[in-house]
Amino acid sequence: MRPIYFFSLLFIFFAFARVGIAQTTPDRQQIQQQIQEQRRLQAERNQNRQNQSAEVQEQPQQTVQQQNPAPVRRTRQRSSDETTPDKTVPLTERAKIKNLDNSRVPTHTVWLREIFKMIDLDKGDNAALRYPVQPIGDRVNLFTLLFQLMSDGRIDTYRYIADREAVFTDDTKYSFEDVLKSNLIPYTVEGTGENAKFIVDEADIPGQDVSKYLIKEGWFFDEATGTFNSQVTAICPVMIRVDYNDSTTQTNPICWIPYENIRPYLSRTLIMTSDYNNALTYTIDDYFMKKMYSGDIIKTVNMKNQTLAQQVGSEPEALKHAQDSIESQLKFFQKQLWVQEDTTTVASNKKEKKTATVKASRGSSNNTEKTKEEKAPKAKAEKSSSTPTKSVRRTR
Repeated sequence: MRPIYFFSLLFIFFAFARVGIAQTTPDRQQIQQQIQEQRRLQAERNQNRQNQSAEVQEQPQQTVQQQNPAPVRRTRQRSSDETTPDKTVPLTERAKIKNLDNSRVPTHTVWLREIFKMIDLDKGDNAALRYPVQPIGDRVNLFTLLFQLMSDGRIDTYRYIADREAVFTDDTKYSFEDVLKSNLIPYTVEGTGENAKFIVDEADIPGQDVSKYLIKEGWFFDEATGTFNSQVTAICPVMIRVDYNDSTTQTNPICWIPYENIRPYLSRTLIMTSDYNNALTYTIDDYFMKKMYSGDIIKTVNMKNQTLAQQVGSEPEALKHAQDSIESQLKFFQKQLWVQEDTTTVASNKKEKKTATVKASRGSSNNTEKTKEEKAPKAKAEKSSSTPTKSVRRTR
């Protein structure tokens, strides 16, 4: 091959190689544009992050400013996103059935005694049912809650008739209008006929005047479960007003309310039961179920339908003696339900155990003395000083 052809082919090869490298290698200007674009995108991301952090820092201040004017709600341990349930919301059918099962007296009752007690809200821990007199946030007293339920038509009320048993029938039903009229509570009427609604101003609700409650307790023994217990079956608010003209006190029982009708609403209402612990840890239903109240017995159901005052007189000592005797009868009946051990058998068993322990203690003391004698080291025989000692010397 001639040299000229060789050099021409070599020149063509290098030319094509240079064109390929030029096509694959990016231009310096393009590289600078890409770097600038990346820097611009990074700057935009940093700016967006700064804006988001500033919004997060400003958001708590706005929420605090909005929440400061609102009243502080004191409730049992509840998450912040959980709403406070309305105490007067109507019950569902499932809640009604469950409440009826919990409130019903056992069907296998073989012994029942019904007692009426008067609870004075000015004494002891009973004040938990009276205060606060005016609603404070979610906190309301018992009568304010009952008054709201009566106003909304959630519960049925029954007429209180002196010297008669509490009867819950259609003939003794007591309307809300009758309650307002008989107790001289001011009200206004909106609507007519069946759509009439009675409006009472919050300041006119006589929550402060209701300072006593008459309750009906049922003490029963259930043979099926072998339990002796009691439960509140009815409650009656008692209004006490003082006439400042002649300084007389008027006691007016308002109406009877079956406890099973108000139990679901009482289980939603928290109360304060102590001056030293302000946490709302009990409901009104807990207050009655745990018997945290104290009251005086004024009557027991009897064939003559007489009160204790009619039976034993109105003297305080006689009434106190009758009340104590009724409580003793309940305790004695509960004690008789369970089989007690024979006293002679218990005494003999105690005597045998005592003698066994004495013998065991004596035997152990004797054994310890023997072991001490065995472990004691024997005394070494002393050498007599009268025997002469001969010196033996080794002779060489």
